Amino acid sequence: MGTEMRNTFIPTLTAALFVLAAPVQANNRAVVEAFCAKLLSDPNAADLDTKVRDVVVEDWVWIPTPRGGKGAKGLADTLRYFGSRIPDLKWHPQEILQQGNRYVVRSFAAGTPTGKFFGVEAKAGFKIMTIDINEVRDGRIVKSYHVEDWARAIRQVGGGAKKKH
Repeated sequence: MGTEMRNTFIPTLTAALFVLAAPVQANNRAVVEAFCAKLLSDPNAADLDTKVRDVVVEDWVWIPTPRGGKGAKGLADTLRYFGSRIPDLKWHPQEILQQGNRYVVRSFAAGTPTGKFFGVEAKAGFKIMTIDINEVRDGRIVKSYHVEDWARAIRQVGGGAKKKH
């Protein structure tokens, strides 16, 4: 291939690859957004198992492992547990950053528990910061790392801390 052809071919090929990758990246971002809007924020959905499997793979890895166990079933069980304790639980993404197939989501979670919440009688609602790093392949989440400030939530629920963010 001559120099002139290389100078035309390589930029054209690079541009084509970006155009082809754009719909995949948009779809992956939509999956990450659905994770917050359709799963975490709707833990009492009648079709929760279907929604979970639309967003995460069957052997999905969540680090640390949630109280409901591993995989898609563990996620569904965890969400049901939180839904039974916090019927109005909502996740509010504030920022989504992307690098390749990884998405970092900075959000806050808010809700008003009923009864006891982590052993504390609920007197108020809570609002806490959360951070998730989600790895997406073929339109579904395969691995997530997450941090949630449940200690702050417990203090707020017990009436010991103001909600700030």
